[in-house]
Amino acid sequence: MNSSRKVARIAGIDISIHWTFLLLVGWVLFAGMSRGIASALLEVVLLLSLFACVLLHELGHAAAARYFGVPTHGITLMPIGGVANLDRIPRNPRQELVIALAGPAVNVFLVGLMLPLVALLSDLGHFVSPLALGSSLLSRLMWMNVALAAFNLTPAFPMDGGRVLRALLAKRLDYRVATKWARNVGQVIAVLFVVFGAFYNPMLVLVALFITMAAEAEYQSVLKDYTPVLPAESSPVSKLVAGAAPRVPHAHTTWATRLPNGVVLIHQLGPTH
Repeated sequence: MNSSRKVARIAGIDISIHWTFLLLVGWVLFAGMSRGIASALLEVVLLLSLFACVLLHELGHAAAARYFGVPTHGITLMPIGGVANLDRIPRNPRQELVIALAGPAVNVFLVGLMLPLVALLSDLGHFVSPLALGSSLLSRLMWMNVALAAFNLTPAFPMDGGRVLRALLAKRLDYRVATKWARNVGQVIAVLFVVFGAFYNPMLVLVALFITMAAEAEYQSVLKDYTPVLPAESSPVSKLVAGAAPRVPHAHTTWATRLPNGVVLIHQLGPTH
């Protein structure tokens, strides 16, 4: 039985929703009923709007990957966030850097669009209550996008920020060494997540565990399937070696992001089959 249902196709990418997402919507609606039906419906609208931003974030990664010839097999929305299934992980540092930054860049762009609207509605909201209500909802969504972009850029490999770190290190170091350093930095940050989460939010402990396991899995994959690429990209020999670098047909790499409201966004690289 397929646990996800395809609901759309955007730019050749199948968009699916996991059945448990409906449970999340129902729980948000039920929890909001204590403050009235209107408040509950607004919380559902905010949730759906947030996941629309998550989808745009994933499409940002997919668009950048497609530019470099890496197809995306599909994107799935689940209660823990969005999952993008990319065909492979680029070994070119510049390509990985662009792909990693593309998702947070979408959220920064959305914040730029929302900010003037929030300011405008806040001024008018003192006189017209529906506008004040809209301003509050839009303001919360804007700050969620700020949190989404900021947390994604935490250098905890294999989150987006960790991939940025590896890409920068790989410009100077051997790819395996760069991956090892990125993994080590991610593990230190994971320990900080555990300490902080133990006192404030247990969800961070789960995120830390996920980061540690995912980073180690990718590092082992790099060790197993690594083919060196010469640093001089303009060299015909380096282009030949780069083109011969093996693809990893069964390797999956994932990374996660946690929002302030407890939603964990999981990103996955790898084939769907």
